[in-house]
Amino acid sequence: MGVGDFPLLVATDLDGTIIRGDGTISARTVAAFARVEAAGARFVLVTGRPPRWMREVAGIFGHRGTAICANGALAYDMRTDTVTTRHLIPAPVLAAAASSLRAAVPGIGIAVEYPDGRAADELYLAVNWDVNQTMPRPGDAALFSRPASKLLGRHIGYNCDDLLARALPAIGDLVSVTHSNGKGLIEASALGVSKASVVAEIAADFGIARESVLAFGDMPNDVPMLLRAGLGVAMGNAHPDALAAADEVTTTNADDGVARVLERWWL
Repeated sequence: MGVGDFPLLVATDLDGTIIRGDGTISARTVAAFARVEAAGARFVLVTGRPPRWMREVAGIFGHRGTAICANGALAYDMRTDTVTTRHLIPAPVLAAAASSLRAAVPGIGIAVEYPDGRAADELYLAVNWDVNQTMPRPGDAALFSRPASKLLGRHIGYNCDDLLARALPAIGDLVSVTHSNGKGLIEASALGVSKASVVAEIAADFGIARESVLAFGDMPNDVPMLLRAGLGVAMGNAHPDALAAADEVTTTNADDGVARVLERWWL
């Protein structure tokens, strides 16, 4: 995106990007996105979150627009609170990827996100946002019996970067694997599916060129989106991989970094 070019589509991650450490989104950021929409540009929230964690965010944005969830697998209509599938992992691929991941990382716990819920094996540990959440453990036959939005692997003996380095050669030809800094956690989508691929689909639907896309993110699961956008902006608090992929770096999520960039065009 050249100097003076006007973004026609704004794509942003949520956690660590526009959501602050206390779980809130600032009034300044909400106002900035309202001006984007009022001016006729489009914005889309692109997150690794499942749809069930989006209702509060939808309320903050006035129940307007669409969020892409599970790193591209699902679309969540914030107006109607409905979910539609985009790209799921087929059941046979899900089972094969889980088997390969277990072989590559002994002791790893597996969880599966479906469009309508989730389940896990007996080794998957509930940490951080998983604590106090319902977690059926139905056994492998049921766990891998239907298409999934995400495959999750957790081993708290590894940091996320090291766990991803082990997982990539084992399952990278079956699914798209990344991480978003959950404790000892990696996450996988259908092969070829990422935040970037779905933002490209949305841009194409509206006839918007890649050069007119502005994207924000902070974690490795945002890297493809930052690389593909006309202007990719990493947060000041971003993972080193996101910083390296970005065209520029703004201030942190606690300091309204996204709003500061948007206000160049919409103020």
